[in-house]
Amino acid sequence: MSESVQPATARRAPVRLDARNVVVVIPALNEELRIRGVVEDALAHCPHVIVIDDGSTDGTVAALEGLPVILLRHEQRRGKGASLRDGFAEALRRGFAAVLTMDGDGQHAGADLPRLIDAANRYPDHIAIGARLRKRSLQPTYRRLANEFGDWGIAWGCGYRIADTQSGQRLYPAAVCALDDVPGEDFVFEAQILISAARRLGMRCVSVPIESRYAGEGVAEKFRKSHFRPLHDLWRITSHVVRQVLSHGGLIGLIDVYRRVRASAPVIHDPSGEFGVPPGAAATARSS
Repeated sequence: MSESVQPATARRAPVRLDARNVVVVIPALNEELRIRGVVEDALAHCPHVIVIDDGSTDGTVAALEGLPVILLRHEQRRGKGASLRDGFAEALRRGFAAVLTMDGDGQHAGADLPRLIDAANRYPDHIAIGARLRKRSLQPTYRRLANEFGDWGIAWGCGYRIADTQSGQRLYPAAVCALDDVPGEDFVFEAQILISAARRLGMRCVSVPIESRYAGEGVAEKFRKSHFRPLHDLWRITSHVVRQVLSHGGLIGLIDVYRRVRASAPVIHDPSGEFGVPPGAAATARSS
């Protein structure tokens, strides 16, 4: 289908977001090790949580017993993309203005959710991404290199640079959640929805620095092995994005986008000043 940009004037005025009108969506596949703590952490900052159990064969569902969450279940594994789609649909059905997403393995901290909401309010019509920029030395080298490579590929598809395009901690405005026919499954879906939001809604991303939380020497927390397979999944993401860019503008378009992307810088919302906020970015975002 054609991905024409919807004019900003055709969209509703941004709704001010807070913990009452957003919902946290957590896809979960065999997360009995950490899921209860993840959900309790999210509930401490947002009273509305949807968990999608993607056909878990362990004690994931049992670990949620007694918690005030909306639980959706897949009888068989359908992938992260399907889980997010179902979570988005349920959020829209219940009238939420935005969706916050977290992974179920404990990598993301609930304390960062208010910071994503703040960034979304300061940058209307943006997707807010929790970018793993702090304590990056804890991130395995192969994951860091894979993420950086993926950032450039997805930047081509979106037409602008984004810090940490593969982070699963995000805030999606309802308009993004309502996009239909977003292709791709698993981690490819998370890449494609950024591209579809850029092309069809003219929507960009703002990144909020968060800590990298991974298993490793000197780390007391236990994490299950990541579902992300760097070579396999990065190849799927990159090949998908290249096909998207070529179909959108051909080889010449690919080169033009690359030049435009190289000349841009990712927008980072960091009131602490550690990573900086591009001069005038907030004012530009608010007036867009």
